[in-house]
Amino acid sequence: MKLKFTKMHGAGNDFIVIDAINQHIDFGPDQWRRLADRRFGIGADQILVVERPTAPDCDFRYRIFNNDGGEVEQCGNGSRAFVRFVSEQGLTPKRSIRVQTMAGIITPRLEDDGSVTVDMGAPVLEPARVPFDAGGLKGVAQGRDTLWPIAVHGQEILVSVVSMGNPHAVQVVDDVDTAPVADTGPAIEHHPRFPKRVNAGYLQVLDRGHVKLRVFERGAGETLACGTGACAAVVAGIRRGLLDSPVQVEARGGALTIGWAGEGEPVFLSGPAVSVFEGEIDL
Repeated sequence: MKLKFTKMHGAGNDFIVIDAINQHIDFGPDQWRRLADRRFGIGADQILVVERPTAPDCDFRYRIFNNDGGEVEQCGNGSRAFVRFVSEQGLTPKRSIRVQTMAGIITPRLEDDGSVTVDMGAPVLEPARVPFDAGGLKGVAQGRDTLWPIAVHGQEILVSVVSMGNPHAVQVVDDVDTAPVADTGPAIEHHPRFPKRVNAGYLQVLDRGHVKLRVFERGAGETLACGTGACAAVVAGIRRGLLDSPVQVEARGGALTIGWAGEGEPVFLSGPAVSVFEGEIDL
């Protein structure tokens, strides 16, 4: 079987994008892992699959597989790559589309300057819905946020818990460049307080409109950028009283811009989406 694909990235967060409308795809976790492997496959943080929608009033269905083979609910940088892909491949003439995901409907839009803006929906802030088990914990109030203490390698850290369709634990650090992401990221990802695992965000506030961020992603490890992680971090920073919308997020792979008007309002994610090359692999 030959599989056609496009390699893309959003601020260095890289993807294999597959048109499953015009070719048949029926893969399991082992095959997704093989494709995402950087030595034995194509290599990617996530694999994005374009399908026909099963929900009404949607243009496409969007499925996301991490490089560990597991399917996940949402990927913000991937959603920007998604809208550029369907436009470049002639799958739709629309510049703004409605896309069905496991986490709900998103509406990415291709801008005139080539960037992509995505309405990511309103963040989920109730711990149980993230999901996060706060049972027996005493939260610490900061601004409008509640910081939750979790034990990591024998030390207590305070995190904001936010869902952007996928779970995030955001901590504020003095310097992201020296933050122990490789050491504590896996421990936070698999912390028993997060029954579906979690993305671990490390946020450094430079000023009220500018931050630096690193994210250890659930099922993928640290990536050069994480769109939902940037959204969650900015939401946490605004709720803590540290930031004002819009906020420029400086990731290791590039810059993203996040806008959020407050509780109950959608988060808007803007940034680049780039096609690197097209290819065909013999499976």
